[in-house]
Amino acid sequence: LFSYGTLQLESVQRAQFGRLLEGVADALVGFRRDMVEITDPDVLAKSGERFHPIVSHSGDDADRVAGTVFLITSQELAAADAYEVSDYERVEAPLASGLRAWVYVKRGA
Repeated sequence: LFSYGTLQLESVQRAQFGRLLEGVADALVGFRRDMVEITDPDVLAKSGERFHPIVSHSGDDADRVAGTVFLITSQELAAADAYEVSDYERVEAPLASGLRAWVYVKRGA
């Protein structure tokens, strides 16, 4: 799972996965980062942040979004799905390292 936002926060990881995730720095290729306002009370409580980053596919391989790639279980992936609000959808995308990973992007973008 690649995260460029609040899934990298210790508070979110402990609340959502019950542990701290181990990951390595990487970058999402061909995407641009924007911000979205979060109104879900549970997500607000876990992240402590009203505005979260969100990415959209740009089609330009020069566009990069820095973040962290984590190795997680299928149960943890389901927990990540439950955390993300409806503005996001999970897709598989290429990373600068050559890996492909799940990432939450702007729905319909």
